Amino acid sequence: MIGAARIHLPMWWAGLTAAARLAGAGFRAWRGGNLAALLGGSAGQREVFTVLRAFAPNIRLQRRFVTAYENTGTAIVTRRSEVTEVLEREADFAVVYEPKMRAITAGENFFLGMQDSVAYQRDVSLMRLAARRDDVARLVLPFVAEEAARIVAAAPGRLDVPDALTRRVPARIVMRYFGLPTENEDRLIEQATLMFWYLFVDLKGEESVSVPALQAAAEARAWIDGCIAARQGTPDAAEDVLARCLALQAAGMPGTDDLAIRNNLIGLVIGLIPTLSKAAVQALSQLLDRPEALAAAQAAARAGDDVRLAEIVFEALRFDPVNPMIYRRATRDVEIARGTRRALKIPAGTMVLAANLSAMFDPMAMEEPEAFRPGRPWGDYMLWGYGMHACFGAQINRAVVPAMLKPLLARGGLRRAEGEAGRIDGRTPFPAHMTVLFDAA
Repeated sequence: MIGAARIHLPMWWAGLTAAARLAGAGFRAWRGGNLAALLGGSAGQREVFTVLRAFAPNIRLQRRFVTAYENTGTAIVTRRSEVTEVLEREADFAVVYEPKMRAITAGENFFLGMQDSVAYQRDVSLMRLAARRDDVARLVLPFVAEEAARIVAAAPGRLDVPDALTRRVPARIVMRYFGLPTENEDRLIEQATLMFWYLFVDLKGEESVSVPALQAAAEARAWIDGCIAARQGTPDAAEDVLARCLALQAAGMPGTDDLAIRNNLIGLVIGLIPTLSKAAVQALSQLLDRPEALAAAQAAARAGDDVRLAEIVFEALRFDPVNPMIYRRATRDVEIARGTRRALKIPAGTMVLAANLSAMFDPMAMEEPEAFRPGRPWGDYMLWGYGMHACFGAQINRAVVPAMLKPLLARGGLRRAEGEAGRIDGRTPFPAHMTVLFDAA
């Protein structure tokens, strides 16, 4: 009991001081007409979660914050114990993406939008046979290292990080490792970004998002169908995901008809490019705001210490992850945190926002959560989701994000460009521009 009090008292004090800071910042933002920006950034979100963890860790509201999917209200959970509980209880808290998944594919669902089922287990297993874990070190990383180094070497001391580096390298992974070449790399990047935005980020169901996303989906379907047809019936020894899918098809594996292969590949394309780019840019931005952490990352990059570099990069990403919350919908009347003072009954149909950003700063589960401490146990991080629907490409993400940044971090004099050019362009949910300067080689 004394040990719990030692944690709770500082947590309550942190909640009070965060509330005071939010009140002052909120008043200034309101006066300046920029209240949305206060809560749109990770720093403001962390302040809100600090207050909620202390005084209302699990709350239910009548308001529907997510209107793109049917629901009856909203619950927000902020303690790590309840965030993991929600994401582990798949039967009680369901993914809701299926209607939009079917719109993307023009009819069929794919595993990102499925609950646990025979179809889900089959499709995930098939894609793990096609996109193998040992490919990451053997095929993906060497390609990423070469591409990233070439891009940075060609830059004259100035680089727009997302536009020139972190969107380009994942797009080329799609073409090379997935086996889906295209003559229009820019459009591939745009297609993946629009579809990701529509599926996972557009919580209001806005037509300005859905119309271009569905056009991009139609183009992506035609493009991938063409890639499949071009290699149909002519098996080859290429070590790419499409070649392996076609080999499974030739062997008569269920779930490997042309349509199923295309739909699963669309899912991989959607998940790869925006996720990798946003993670790399936001991690780099956090490092640029922390001179000591940046110096440590640069020292690791120059020394070729990839383990230490990854530790620093992912600790930076903890402060501004790709998604601050993961949403699920209650399938029935349920209760979370049963037997505790923060127990909460959640009616069927409630949209539950599981705050993974908050979970990674919960002092009940993390040592010195507010400190920048590279080398934390990997299990402390919740960067790519959690549970059955954790990101399918988590192993690729974990390897590629620091590898993309390594040649840039190895350069001397790395710093932001002057003014707004050096800051993340926040006009969309995905970083489009952030320019850095560095010493020429």
